[in-house]
Amino acid sequence: MTTRRKFIQTAGVAGAATLAVPAVHAQSKIKWRLQTYAGPALAEHVIKPAIDSFNKIARDEMEIELFFADQLVPTGELFRAMQKGTIDAVQSDDDSMASPTEVTVFGGYFPFALRYSLDVPVLFNQYGLKQIWEEEYAKVGVKHISAGSWDPCHFATKEPINSLADIKGKRIFTFPTAGRFMERFGMVPVTLPWEDVEVAVQTGELDGIAWSGITEDYTVGWANVTDYFLTNNISGAWIGHFFANMDRWNELPDHLKELVNMCFDSSHYYRQWWYWGGEANLRVKGDKMKLTTIPDAEWATVEAEAQKFWDEIAAESETKAKVVAKIKEYNDVMAKAGRPYRYT
Repeated sequence: MTTRRKFIQTAGVAGAATLAVPAVHAQSKIKWRLQTYAGPALAEHVIKPAIDSFNKIARDEMEIELFFADQLVPTGELFRAMQKGTIDAVQSDDDSMASPTEVTVFGGYFPFALRYSLDVPVLFNQYGLKQIWEEEYAKVGVKHISAGSWDPCHFATKEPINSLADIKGKRIFTFPTAGRFMERFGMVPVTLPWEDVEVAVQTGELDGIAWSGITEDYTVGWANVTDYFLTNNISGAWIGHFFANMDRWNELPDHLKELVNMCFDSSHYYRQWWYWGGEANLRVKGDKMKLTTIPDAEWATVEAEAQKFWDEIAAESETKAKVVAKIKEYNDVMAKAGRPYRYT
């Protein structure tokens, strides 16, 4: 028979063993669905490498599933879908996804605010735009993760553009703010689903595209249906962002937030050199589009009109006025710094 002393000794050993072994709880992998503004061919460069890297590093802890333009929801509904939690994260500009914030008008191509791709990270990280964007999106339940510079905005058209008069009456697929500005010169902005643009040019529904630089024209197939590329641009860089549903972001442990930030920053960096090199290389070596140019003196009238446009936007709200003030301050510094920052 087991004595009382033996029982206590045995139970003590068993209890100690039980306490020494930590409880193991199965943890389910965190899964996000992210939709980009880009179609499949473009996404291979502007987002997929970063997502592949993230999933490789995160391994069993988290996975981001990537969806292309309009695959889950139309691009114009991206913000609402993310805000509601239908999708978890978005890569887009504010303008295209119909953000209801005060900074939406500056997304995509805000005319002539930027000359080079490096202007974007400097404005956000040294001139305070990052804080403004974070505050505006926090008000509507969305996490602004980061901003990056993408390609410049040029015209790719069926007919040559050699003067401002050639723009009049042209039906052009472009971003809302860029279209709003270029209407002053007779352009007719047209909004279509991204995947319908190439066919619309072929059928004559569109006369051209002002949505990208020459790198994207070649990458996504638009260079196959347009014959001319205008070297003058409406903006030297696109402002694009990564966003996430605020609740989903807050659920992430700190180390995964850091990993998201690092991988998305790598995406911004990839685009910076890919576009910068691609724009020059295809202007020189590309064989699908002929280059045209509007004389500097004539194009200067467009740049001067942009300054008036900025002031009109600034008058719409206090937040917009703050952003325009930052853009003016930055451009003033760049102009005074001279070459290589700005050329007169």
